[in-house]
Amino acid sequence: MLPVIMSGGSGTRLWPLSREKFPKQFTELFDEPLQNKTLKRLNKLGQPIILTSKILRDFTIKKARQCGFEKSQIIYEPAGRNTAPAMALLCKVLQNQHKENEIVGVFPADHLILKEDVFLQAVELAETCARDKKIVTLGLKPTEPATGYGYIQTDKTAYTYKGPLSSHSVLKFHEKPTLEVAQRFLAAGSYFWNAGIFVFQVSTMIEKFEKYCPQIWDLFEGLKPDLSNLQAIYMKLPTISIDYAIMEHLTQDELLCVPCQPEWSDVGSWDAVASVYEQSGKNKIETVDIHSTNNFVLPLGNKTYSFIDVDDLIVVDTEDALLISKKGSSEKVKSIVERLKKSDHKKVVEEHRFEERPWGRFDILKDSDTFKSKLITVDEGQQISYQSHGKREEHWIITKGSGEVVLNDQVIPVRPGSYVKIPMKSKHRIRNSSGGPLEFVEVQLGSYFGEDDIIRYQDDYLRE
Repeated sequence: MLPVIMSGGSGTRLWPLSREKFPKQFTELFDEPLQNKTLKRLNKLGQPIILTSKILRDFTIKKARQCGFEKSQIIYEPAGRNTAPAMALLCKVLQNQHKENEIVGVFPADHLILKEDVFLQAVELAETCARDKKIVTLGLKPTEPATGYGYIQTDKTAYTYKGPLSSHSVLKFHEKPTLEVAQRFLAAGSYFWNAGIFVFQVSTMIEKFEKYCPQIWDLFEGLKPDLSNLQAIYMKLPTISIDYAIMEHLTQDELLCVPCQPEWSDVGSWDAVASVYEQSGKNKIETVDIHSTNNFVLPLGNKTYSFIDVDDLIVVDTEDALLISKKGSSEKVKSIVERLKKSDHKKVVEEHRFEERPWGRFDILKDSDTFKSKLITVDEGQQISYQSHGKREEHWIITKGSGEVVLNDQVIPVRPGSYVKIPMKSKHRIRNSSGGPLEFVEVQLGSYFGEDDIIRYQDDYLRE
């Protein structure tokens, strides 16, 4: 099987921790990023491919490298057009690689799965069914009458069995129901949560695109093997999900569902995150409580939190934004984000005061009209691009690790306490030659401190 990870998202449902440029799959809510967990889980099925947005390139490269995966296993969309165009792009790339007969599993990057063995057994059965020219989806057995998920209605008669699991024909997809309808679905026993997981043979999915969504596939027929015209194609594509474009048109003979219960969560709200933390005992930070119970805190550093006469709150604290919500109401975070986008504070929904780079990261310490300062970390064995700036000079003080600075082709060894001045328009880079991270404080002086004031002459990551 070719496991494929769909990695996108707008970073709205778990704001303020997740942002447009730092979506949920990269947050370390559960000891490591969810996408790292997904990569490791799917690597047991085959070498994973990541399909993601171009704007998430730096995060994706870095996190994939941390798990031992290379850049060649990543396909970039030039713009977000929902899951149907993404699936069509995947199929066309694989067709161009003469892999039409391969079985592909498509999985979201940001789901939490606690019973991995059950999940892998379900995928194995789905792969068997896909070899019969079926499109197969995994259905999650509901544990409650949830109104936040779509549902898959199945035929109660099994199509095939494998151990304790079985596959069933899909009768209908249902949108997110009311509580009363969700209660009926739960009682019926043949309705399952739609997790957006699909398994299929590439040639079979291409046939479905040709039959049910030719307006998308016809555009991809002209895709060049080197993807040089991908941007032009994407500008013409509609924004539509794979459910609407393909799945809801398939007949009972074309579409199967494998129900399973792998203790899954899409951790799609702060209520869901709080529930996972509380059930696992992970959220054990000490708070000072006076007549207050059942409050959840995602803290910032070692800050102390106190509650007086309040119950059932969710508190999420970050450097530049604080969220306080009543439990059961965290789905409304999307409304907060929409309001912020229309205000003078829209930047707070786009990015954090830190940025990840393929070589490391930087944290903004101060950003003023007269100077900007950062704490910059270069990962072991990495180096920044050989670059220059036209509107600022930089002053570097090394605080941790060792390496060397290249300044206008002169090599300068550095260690803790070293100081290097980078004059305006000078070519420069720093590389880490130590056995751990290299850290330094950077102070910028000049007329403009934007990240776009940069000319790259050489870059390990082929950025423009």
